[in-house]
Parts: sequence; C-alpha cells; structure tokens
Amino acid sequence: MTLDDLRVFVAVCRAGSLSAVARELSCTQSAVSQHVKRLEKEVGIGLLERHARGVVPTPAGRILRAAAADGIGALDHAVRRLGDLARGESGSVRVTTGATSVRHFMAAAIVEFRRTHPQVSLEFQTVSSSRGCFEALAAHDLDLAWITMGAPERGIELRPVVELPWVLAVREDDALAAKPFAEPADLKASASAQLILPPEHSTSRAHLDDSFAELGLANGPAAGTGIADWDTAVHLAELGLGHAVVPDLPGLRHPGHPGLTLLPVPCLPPLQVGWAVRRWSALSPPARAFADTVGRSCPGRRAP
Repeated sequence: MTLDDLRVFVAVCRAGSLSAVARELSCTQSAVSQHVKRLEKEVGIGLLERHARGVVPTPAGRILRAAAADGIGALDHAVRRLGDLARGESGSVRVTTGATSVRHFMAAAIVEFRRTHPQVSLEFQTVSSSRGCFEALAAHDLDLAWITMGAPERGIELRPVVELPWVLAVREDDALAAKPFAEPADLKASASAQLILPPEHSTSRAHLDDSFAELGLANGPAAGTGIADWDTAVHLAELGLGHAVVPDLPGLRHPGHPGLTLLPVPCLPPLQVGWAVRRWSALSPPARAFADTVGRSCPGRRAP
C-alpha cells in the first residue's frame, strides 16, 4: 500500500469513475485499476462496486476513503507548513537566556526580525545561568540559548558572538572614580571593602576567579553582595553598597546611570557571549535567521 494508491483511490471515490481519474492523471484506466487492486489485496476485501454509470465504494471502501482522505489532507497541510518553514515564512523561534540578555543584546535584532519575518513567532524562556540554559536546551523544545561562553558541553555546539571587556562600576564620589582604569591593586582594595561579583558556580564567576588567581589575588576575592544579574550589580554600586565587577554590556553607559563611573579593567581578559544549540545543522531557517540577525546587530566587539 502506497500513498499514491490511497490518493488514486480517494480520487476514484470522489469522481465515481476510473476513466475520469485516468484522464485527470494522464494515465491509462488500467493503471488506475492497478492502484485499487493493490489496496484490495492489502486489506483483503473489495473496496469498489462497479455499476453501469461508474463505481461506488463498498462499506469497507467508505471506511478506507474517510480515513485516507483525512490522512492525506493532514499530510498535505504538513507539507505546506514544512515548505513555509524551509522558506522561513512561518513557525516559531524559541530562545532561552538570562534575565537581562534580551534588553542588552537583542533589542534591535528583535525589531528587525519581526519586520522581515512577520509570520514567525519569537518565544523567550528566562533562566538564571548558562547551566540553566544548557539544561533547558536538553529538556525542552528550544532552538537557541544565549550564554556566557565557558567549557565545552557534551552534545552542545557553541558559537561566540561578541567579547565584553570588564569594568569596575563605582560611584562618582568614590576615590577610584578619578582613575583612568582599574589595576589589580584596585581590585584587591575593593575586595577588602565590598566587592559585588557574579554568583558562585556561574560561568562568569569562574572566569573571574581564574583571572584573579592569575593576578595573584589568592583564591579570588569573596563577593560582598550576591547578585542574580548584571543590572542588579550596577544598581547596587549606584546605591553605594560596593564596587561591582561587570562586563561592559551594550547600553550600560546609557545616561540612565547618573553618578556612576565605569573604570576599564584591562588586566581581566574579556568575557565571550554567544549562542549555544544542540546542532547548528538541525536549526530551522527562521532560527538560523534570528541567530544571524542578533550576530549582525549585537553591539560590542566581535568574538574571534
């Protein structure tokens, strides 16, 4: 039994004539009859009754016709949808990322993508860490994860997009605010007072701990205040609760942070952020298009 057999059988039931279907398909009446005979042999029962004015389905034929018509209709609809997906004209793109990533890295890309792909929906799932993004990729029907680049993860492909230099966020009335940049000694002094760092066990914290160790800051400074996202760290620094070591995020130097000074920290290697997926080759065209749009429009220094 083939899909062509079923299509021909449904067409014969609709037309009530083998010859009419043969003309429609530009084939012989014998060829049409062979499709029906294969079906009857497969199911072991007659499917058509022949009359003077054509053919009608038997009770068994009516059962098969109804099921085949529904199935073929659903398949045709699915094929049309797959064609739309292949052309990037419909579907959805599901992204998992941290709480502030959409605002800092994707705002312009979302506007452009909605303009160029109006029939494709964008869905975002917020998690608190790169580890959470990996787990969401593995456990859910998600396409893309925007993460801080770290060690390779089994079954995950990584694609860095931008590099973010580190800055030390301090109030304008702080003694460090007059300096052109922060040195290791300044980090050590900040640590002895109050240093705002990423949460322990986060990828960005691991980057910082490694860098602190290379700078000779034994075991890395302990965080004075725990934070869940970079915007919170900057806000705490504005409130005078400490110095915050944060990436120089797109939009961070916006006028919305009066009274705050961001000192470059050239002694810390930049942080890479970008995409993680299960397999790039398996991404749908809309998902690839969104990833590329973010890559083109994302502010910051491009990752090597």
